Amino acid sequence: MDQQAITAAYRRYAPVYDILFGPVFEPGRRRLVQALNCRPGEEVLEVGVGTGLSLRHYPRYARVTGIDLSPHMLARASIQVQRHDLRNVALMAMDVQRLSFPDASFDKVSVLYVASVVPDPAVMMQELERVCRPGGEVVVVNHFTRSNGFASRIERSLAPLARSLGFRPLFPLDAFIGLTHLELTETTPVNAFGYWTLLRFRNRA
Repeated sequence: MDQQAITAAYRRYAPVYDILFGPVFEPGRRRLVQALNCRPGEEVLEVGVGTGLSLRHYPRYARVTGIDLSPHMLARASIQVQRHDLRNVALMAMDVQRLSFPDASFDKVSVLYVASVVPDPAVMMQELERVCRPGGEVVVVNHFTRSNGFASRIERSLAPLARSLGFRPLFPLDAFIGLTHLELTETTPVNAFGYWTLLRFRNRA
């Protein structure tokens, strides 16, 4: 994976993303926001905000900053912000591997369907640990490789197409958890058939 491939893939996805991935990913979006349990005045960073489908689920008393690498996806997200009058939301074009925020800028961080997309997930997790305050939480929802069965065979067959797809079909859970010093406090299956997984981390830095 590289930035050029990601940007190209999500330029293609932008016009149809809500149709293809809106309903199927919606339970995971709602579950993640519920897991964040935002309190009044908290600062929340959403990584890979995409077309902004999750933004309306955040309570209005939390301040949400949504970032994405794709300008085409951000353009769609801005429509969501205007449509739902989300005055608590700010959108920025930014690479999660090189965040411009100071240390400990956010109380909570949400990472929706992004972990298997970024070129270097280890660098992403280091940056999220840096910008999340001590005691804060990082909540990730993503697909992770199945060890066997039909889903595993599909993932392996799609692996050579990762650049075109814009994400890694092969993305082992244990390897991802091993990339971070954050403390894993919850692992919960979400979405259809529990194929995707919610991971809640606490920043003990």
